[in-house]
Amino acid sequence: MKILVGATMAMTLATGAMAAEDLALASFAQQQQAMASGAASSESLTRTYLDRIEAMNRKGPRLNAVIALNSHALADARKLDAERKAGKVRGPLHGVPILLKDNIESWDGTATTAGSLALKDNVPERDAPLVRRLTDAGAVILGKANLSEWANYRSSRSISGWSAVGGLARNPHALDRGACGSSSGSGAAAAAGLAAGAVGTETDGSITCPATMNGVVGLKPTVGLVSRTHVIPISASQDTAGPMTRNVADAAAMLTALAGTDPADPATREADARRTDYLKALDAGALKGARIGVLRNMAGRHPEIDAAYDKALAALKAGGAVLVEVPAPSTTAIAAAEDLVLRSEFKAGVNAYLASTSPAKVKTRTLADLIAFNEADADREMPLFGQETFKTAQAAPGLDDPSYLKARDDARRLAGPEGIDKWLKDANVEVLVAVSGGPAPRVDPVNGSRWLGSFSSPPAVAGYPHLTVPMAEVSGLPVGLSFIGTAWADARLLSLGYAFEQATHARLTPTFATSVDLRPEIAGAYDVKP
Repeated sequence: MKILVGATMAMTLATGAMAAEDLALASFAQQQQAMASGAASSESLTRTYLDRIEAMNRKGPRLNAVIALNSHALADARKLDAERKAGKVRGPLHGVPILLKDNIESWDGTATTAGSLALKDNVPERDAPLVRRLTDAGAVILGKANLSEWANYRSSRSISGWSAVGGLARNPHALDRGACGSSSGSGAAAAAGLAAGAVGTETDGSITCPATMNGVVGLKPTVGLVSRTHVIPISASQDTAGPMTRNVADAAAMLTALAGTDPADPATREADARRTDYLKALDAGALKGARIGVLRNMAGRHPEIDAAYDKALAALKAGGAVLVEVPAPSTTAIAAAEDLVLRSEFKAGVNAYLASTSPAKVKTRTLADLIAFNEADADREMPLFGQETFKTAQAAPGLDDPSYLKARDDARRLAGPEGIDKWLKDANVEVLVAVSGGPAPRVDPVNGSRWLGSFSSPPAVAGYPHLTVPMAEVSGLPVGLSFIGTAWADARLLSLGYAFEQATHARLTPTFATSVDLRPEIAGAYDVKP
């Protein structure tokens, strides 16, 4: 598979011909060029993605990345084509098909399930504000992406990417490898070209992990930049939606549409004042003079990752960045405080959400109801793992309990002012970089998967932005580079990530391999010797 760029794209536009696969993997800007020239339309683009989903989601490689489709996506695309013909183009998302993670409500006849059969009838008659912002910007909502059930917050032994509704989302780079989670379907779909882009959500690592393991760009924005209303919650302190795309410019275009104040979400009160045109703010020369703090969070865990990180740091330096080594800080205290915060906020948040869902067919209206539902339908809901996290959340203290209030304040302080902000100040740098995570491990429900770790928790707990950009391949699997900054530094992170992307072009195109086996240079060591 190959992405059209430069002269090839120009020739394609001139001849009016464009292969469906190339169209599916093209950037937003290239798709806009194709639609403007008449080489494509929003309808043909939408049909291309629907055809790819039909061929690859439940058939072919069986990616299981998409749970449901919007039945009027083609009709929506035709309306946008008519607008374009009449001279109205809303912006860089006009006519571009986007998938939503299936914990985000959309008024299009699809259920919003969080991957759980308990919500199979949760067909809302309302759009989440973030969805309305996308459609106002001209996006076509293609449907819903699979996810780790309940956004990976049902069990400490959960299988990332598995849900009772959608099955196991597979990594398009190697089908026996995990797609990570909880925005697994969003990451896999974006990488595989099942949509132009996707929306994920993150509480801690749920955008950045699937982005790095599927080899795409993922941005967890500053908490409060994007509305959370009508999104199934885990944590009022940490939840946010964000873009998952094949390149940084597309992520910036999506964030420009997504960002904004929502009166129903008090966390977003500053969003209108803070938001900007993130696409226009991108600068390929942004690395020049930038002071960047280097975290060695995964040093020594994997020699190939260490080598890839050193190469990425060299690219940052070659672009003009000043690199400063930052001692790897301990995050143990942050994680301890975060645990209690998430348990208490999940119980309160999910009870409030379930009480507000409009479809009368939804019978589970509390966390206690969900626990009972899972026990009654254990064969379908719990064939692989249980619901111990649900049960500990049910027993967690309320939001007025002193232990919760202390944990919430401790978490924010340790991760923010005494964490990221202090690390930036002490090193006199504006951002931190780190390895986003290891290559995707094999899915192993018996023994578990080897997890090499990440640095997602400090920015997640602080509510600060975290961008991951493809950095390298390790034995045919993608690995990302994280850019982490203080609150509202989203535009700067995107610009630095864009400059790194333009200097390296490290994104891998999926091969849909059945598996990724041993590196060629060591594979022979496992052969039987004569």
